[in-house]
Amino acid sequence: MELRFVGMDPNTGGEGSPTVWVEEESADLVLQGEEADELLAALVGATEWVAGHKAGIPAHERVIRIPARMVPILREACDAAERASAARRDVR
Repeated sequence: MELRFVGMDPNTGGEGSPTVWVEEESADLVLQGEEADELLAALVGATEWVAGHKAGIPAHERVIRIPARMVPILREACDAAERASAARRDVR
């Protein structure tokens, strides 16, 4: 597995930072961020966001918070993932 570093929170103090990568083989986004507090996790977990889709947060998933100031980094990561995914399709 190879990760392409895209960026991290520009306001980081060096003690852990919201960070974004693209996993090269799958073109998936990989995010590191602050785990949501109990109130936010409860709100997300209790809401049926899509009709017919079970509410709740599965044990293998987490709700994380990425600062709004990282939107440009996420856009860059989405573009990189989209290019990597298209390149994989072209190879097949």
